[in-house]
Amino acid sequence: MNAPLRRVGVVVLVLFGLLFANLNWVQAYKADAYRNSDYNPRVQISEYQRQRGSIEAAGGVVLAQSTPTNDELKYQRAYPLADQYAHLIGYKSVNFGGTEIEKLENAYLQGNADSQVADRWLAMLTGKRTSGGSVLLTLSPTAQQTAYEALQNKGRVRKGSVVALDPSTGALLAAVSTPSYDPNPLVSHDTNAAIKEAHRLENDPGKPLLNRAFSELYPPGSTFKVIMSAAALANGVQPESVLQGGTSYTAPGTTHAIQNAPGVVCADQITLKQALTVSCNTAFARLGAEQLGADNVKKMAQAFGFEDPTRFDQDPKNVMRIATSQTGTMLDPSGQVDKPTVAQSSIGQSNVRMTALQGALIAAAVANRGSQMRPYLIDKELAADRTPSYVAKPQVLRQPINQQTADTLRDMMVNVVENGTGTSAKISGVQVGGKTGTAQNGDNPDHGWFIGFAIKNGKPIAAVAVFLEQAGAGGSHDAAQIAGNVMRAIVQERGSR
Repeated sequence: MNAPLRRVGVVVLVLFGLLFANLNWVQAYKADAYRNSDYNPRVQISEYQRQRGSIEAAGGVVLAQSTPTNDELKYQRAYPLADQYAHLIGYKSVNFGGTEIEKLENAYLQGNADSQVADRWLAMLTGKRTSGGSVLLTLSPTAQQTAYEALQNKGRVRKGSVVALDPSTGALLAAVSTPSYDPNPLVSHDTNAAIKEAHRLENDPGKPLLNRAFSELYPPGSTFKVIMSAAALANGVQPESVLQGGTSYTAPGTTHAIQNAPGVVCADQITLKQALTVSCNTAFARLGAEQLGADNVKKMAQAFGFEDPTRFDQDPKNVMRIATSQTGTMLDPSGQVDKPTVAQSSIGQSNVRMTALQGALIAAAVANRGSQMRPYLIDKELAADRTPSYVAKPQVLRQPINQQTADTLRDMMVNVVENGTGTSAKISGVQVGGKTGTAQNGDNPDHGWFIGFAIKNGKPIAAVAVFLEQAGAGGSHDAAQIAGNVMRAIVQERGSR
C-alpha cells in the first residue's frame, strides 16, 4: 500500500473512532440528560400520561397536584393556593419546563427517581402504572398564610418578603415574597395563552417573578448591628462596656457625618447593650471604624454566612436561586482600609447587601445558642403508597459564635424588643428578641427590616426576617409588627400539638 492510501486509511480510522466516541457520549453519558430534557417532545408527552405526585405543606395541605384532562396530555398541573406559595413551588409547564421545587423534585414527582426503581419494575411486570411520588415540605400553612396576608396592606400589596425558620432544626416554616403571581395560567395546555401570561408577568412593573426572600439582595441597615455586636463581644467588649456615641460621627478621611435616625437619643457615653437597644448609628460606626476594623467586621459577617452560598438540601444547581449576601469591599483604590466605608458598613450601608433568608439565619443562630442549622424545605419524599423513601435530617451548617456570646447577644436582642425599637414584635408569655433596621435607598424611600426570634420555655420556636421594600417612615415598626404576628402564629400552632 502506498503512502497516500495509508494516510487516507489512518484519517478514516480516526474519523470512525471519533464517531464511535461521540455515539457513546450521546447514547451513554448524555442519555439521561436528553431523555429528561424539558425540550424533548416525546418525553413531554410521556410525562403527561402519568399522574404526577403532589407537593404538600405540613399536615398534608396540597400545594400542587395533577388533575385529569380530555386532551392528548392526560394530566394538568394545578396550584390550589396559587400566589401564596408560587415562589417556592414554582410550576411545571408545557412551554417552560419546571421551576423551583417542581424542577428540583421533578424526577421523584414523575416517578423516575433512583429510589423508585422497584415501583417501575413492578409496573412493568403487572402492567399497572402508579402515580409519581409526593413531596412533603416543612412549611407551616398557618405561618405562610399569616405572612402572606400581613404583606397585603389594606388591599395594597407591599413589596417585600417574610422568612421564618425553626432555629433548632433549620426547617423553613414560611417564605413569602410579594407581589406574587398565579402559576396556574403558566401551566395551561393552551400554549399560546401560557406564553401570553408569561410575557405579561415579565413586563409587570411590580416584578412579581422576583423572589425577594431568597434571590434579591438589599442593604440590611441596622439589623447588621447584631453582627457588629457579636464581633464586639467576640473581641472582649462587654454589654456594659462604654462606647462613644453622640449625635454625629465623622470618620477619618471624610467630611461626611453619620447621624442617628430621627428620634434616636444617643448619649455621648453609651453602653454596647444600650447602643443596640436604641440603635445608635454613631456608636456602631465608630466601633467598626476605630475599634474593630474591617477584618473583624468582615470575619464575623462571613462566620454568619456572608460570602458563603447556602443551598437547600443537596441541590447542586441551586434552583431556588438563593443569592449570596455580601459585605463588599472596605478598601480604597490604593488597597488600604477605607475607614469611612467601614463606618458606613458597620451600620449596614455602603456595599453591604443581604437576603431575607440570611437575616432569618442570623436571628436563628443567636436563638439556637450559636449553632446555625442548614435551612431546608423538603421534609419527606413519599412513595405512591405514602411510605417515606427520604426523611430530612437536621444538620449544623455553621457555629458563628460560641454559646456564651450567643446567650449574651440573645439577652441584648430581647432588650431591644422589651425596651427599644422593636416593641411592636412583643408576644405575651414568650421571650422575643430582635433588631429593627432602616436602610437608606438613594433618593427612594427607605427600606424597613426586622430580624428576630421567639423562645418559649427556654426552647427556640421561631426565627423570622421581614423586609419591606421602600417602606419609608415607620417601615421598621411595621416589619417588627409583622414578625410578631408570624411568630405568634407559629407559637400558637406548636402549642396545640
